[in-house]
Amino acid sequence: MEQLVAFVGPFVVGLLVGVLAKRILSVALILIALFIALAALGYMSPEQVTRLLQQLGYAAKDALDSAMKIKDAVPYSSVAFLIGLAIGLWKG
Repeated sequence: MEQLVAFVGPFVVGLLVGVLAKRILSVALILIALFIALAALGYMSPEQVTRLLQQLGYAAKDALDSAMKIKDAVPYSSVAFLIGLAIGLWKG
């Protein structure tokens, strides 16, 4: 039973991290495309887009700092975690 839990735990964590990473990247690409479209259509000036992207960069830096603190809890060296991560990124 302990071996099953030792495999399933990191697998589920990897799966969730993979799905989260894929969704975050998808949203980021959609936002960038939206800003480019708004600037191209004249609804936003390039300066406004630049300012907004800078603010998003600051928020991303804060999120990265928080993620680095959580990093030690993630079993990223486990094969089960890596399998879950790959499936999460692929199917998520």
